[in-house]
Amino acid sequence: MNLRDLEYLVAVADHGSFRRAAAACGVSQPALSTQVRKLEADLGAVLIDRASSPLRPTPVGEEVVRRARR
Repeated sequence: MNLRDLEYLVAVADHGSFRRAAAACGVSQPALSTQVRKLEADLGAVLIDRASSPLRPTPVGEEVVRRARR
């Protein structure tokens, strides 16, 4: 886990989509998505509810986003 991974997670939470979050971060959508999945693997938890529209953090994801903002 690194700060960039957390930045990407916060961007997805803020923008509600991988595409818009990637644009805001200045990276490609596949790169951002890959880093969020890597973060999920590192933490052993699903952080984004991909079934919702717009995308939303899971309860665990909300806690990670909250801490990342601090």
